[in-house]
Amino acid sequence: MGGAPRAVPSRAEIIDRYTGRTPHYWGLEAPGVVTHLPNGSRGVALTLDFCGGPGGSSFDPDLIAGLQRLRVPATLFLNARWIAGNQSLAGELAGDPLFELANHGTNHLPLSVIGNAAYGIPGTAGIGSVYDEVMANDAVLTALTGQRSRFFRPGTAYLDDVAARICHDLGLVPAGFSINGDGGATYPAGTVTTETTAAGAAAIIIAHGNRPGSGTGPGLLRALGIMTDAGTPFVTLGDAFPV
Repeated sequence: MGGAPRAVPSRAEIIDRYTGRTPHYWGLEAPGVVTHLPNGSRGVALTLDFCGGPGGSSFDPDLIAGLQRLRVPATLFLNARWIAGNQSLAGELAGDPLFELANHGTNHLPLSVIGNAAYGIPGTAGIGSVYDEVMANDAVLTALTGQRSRFFRPGTAYLDDVAARICHDLGLVPAGFSINGDGGATYPAGTVTTETTAAGAAAIIIAHGNRPGSGTGPGLLRALGIMTDAGTPFVTLGDAFPV
């Protein structure tokens, strides 16, 4: 049954709702974060992060062309900084039905209501900052695609349990992963292939689409060729988690 979409709480409402809430978890798998596809799924979801900012606003055209050639769908997590630096390209990706665009935050910050850091990157410093990190890029993506993204992944993929609940209240599903395909674009191609081909049914793979020249593209495409030849079905997160 359809119905009117649920109203998105305002910044003031989120601050009022969560003031005084103490987080009890910090990491990659907070309660409410999806790290696998639903039970019984045969498919595998490939997700690619486009992080933006210093050293991260590039684009791997060979990787995207390889996905198109192999007809492998993917969920692309775009950061607002990356979109700002690649507006025409972001529009092309938004228009390709093979890809689903998702929210990778505004400034690529770990999502924390108390400012926790991950990999040396300070996180959001309060409830209002969590809202801003999520919703500023939500507006950018909505303008780009004509509809709200359904999935959110914070910079570094770290978040606390309160921030995860805020995401859900804002109508977004926080997305993690079960297979780290490229180690933040640091793995050599052979390791990327090995890690990616280890993905079984219902896995969510994370890798990066913004690091040409790294081992990610060649290693990932080799793995995807092996997996598609073996009959592995690939799906977007939206396909795996229908509304």
